[in-house]
Amino acid sequence: MAHYQIILAYDGTAFQGFQRQKSVRTVQGEVEAALHRLNWAGTAITSAGRTDTGAHASGQVIAFELDWSHSENELGRALNAILPEDVAVRSVKLAAAGFHPRYSATARTYQYHIYCQVDRHPLLERYAWRVWPEANLDLLQSAARMLVGKHDFSAFGKPPHAGGSTWRVVYGACWQPEAEGLRFEVSANAFLYHMVRRMVYLQVLVAQNQLSLDGLAALVQGGSAAHSQTPGIAPAHGLVLVDVLYGEKRELK
Repeated sequence: MAHYQIILAYDGTAFQGFQRQKSVRTVQGEVEAALHRLNWAGTAITSAGRTDTGAHASGQVIAFELDWSHSENELGRALNAILPEDVAVRSVKLAAAGFHPRYSATARTYQYHIYCQVDRHPLLERYAWRVWPEANLDLLQSAARMLVGKHDFSAFGKPPHAGGSTWRVVYGACWQPEAEGLRFEVSANAFLYHMVRRMVYLQVLVAQNQLSLDGLAALVQGGSAAHSQTPGIAPAHGLVLVDVLYGEKRELK
């Protein structure tokens, strides 16, 4: 019996999130169904995070134990032959003893995509949030810089477990132009539930002159006292989990 670490990519459009649920389609459910066809005897895989309904991943990490007599590459090919077209194994390796995709992680990186047009673009809508009026890139960059550091982010989301800490360390946050729009990338030691999507929403408000930089700063610095003032959330379909880091500590930048 070996312990495997796998990087998954998936299009989250047709999934009700990552975590297995009764009577709905989830990424975990599809992966576990594929593993059972390879005589997997486990009850649940572990993962680096539970992405929202409609959110995507190119770097989700999962782990499980399996009695497999072939190579890691052959395991990846076997799973890809079984998995549906919107989920794929990107890499497989043997995991160290005690490895857990979530608790062993030292940082995670998400990207969020937007495009600025008056009318919807069907070829972009699946993976990006259409924003109008147009978002000012300089204001987006100024807003992103405010997010970096150790803060009580309770105005941006909830901890995964009741009573958990809302303090997080954001190592880097920035916006970059891309072919059809703009990409936000943020890395942190961990994220609260809906934290990235709320970060994006508030930054877009700043970039549309609907929220001042001082107003955003008050939310970043205000902790739970500011929570009730936090408006809205960006839709899930622009969000992608792109990387999970193990073993190294990120530096603030």
